[in-house]
Amino acid sequence: MKIKKKERQKQLLQLIEESPFITDEDLAKRFGVSIQTIRLDRLELSIPELRERIKYVAKKQWDETVKALPLDEVIGEVIDLKLDEMAISILDIREEHVFSRNLIARGHHLFAQANSLAVAVIDDDLALTAKADIQFTRPVKLEERVVAKAKVTGEDNKRRTLVEVNSYVNQELVFAGRFKMYRTTDQ
Repeated sequence: MKIKKKERQKQLLQLIEESPFITDEDLAKRFGVSIQTIRLDRLELSIPELRERIKYVAKKQWDETVKALPLDEVIGEVIDLKLDEMAISILDIREEHVFSRNLIARGHHLFAQANSLAVAVIDDDLALTAKADIQFTRPVKLEERVVAKAKVTGEDNKRRTLVEVNSYVNQELVFAGRFKMYRTTDQ
């Protein structure tokens, strides 16, 4: 059963506020309308497209005290960050990320997303990867969205911070990494 435009727009606004990273395609399916209808609704409601919503949230979340890595050097788009605690980034797999013969993402892109997130979460002037233990758990394909979640899990007595990064596609684990990050100062 179709709902009226005003009610759909009201629900659309609420849904995007709750889940700012929902795609127009997912919204169209949810409301049983075309993608173009969703785009027109967003336009009328002055809701930016997904990419702009992601950038807005990233800039809002990015703390000016981040020292180890500028935002534009992180692979993927940072959507949440709490220094020395946790960070989340999103990477949409595009043609430039995949092998042309099978459309599977090259592993170095997934590693780069996780590694740069592990660097960014460190609150220090310098953070370098001292050691990484990684595992790819399934291939990632063209047009999939990879959500990487970094969590600081501890430190050792040699100025090393331990960061665990797990990457998911639709809540399915595709990459797991444990990084020992060298920092110049003690925590």
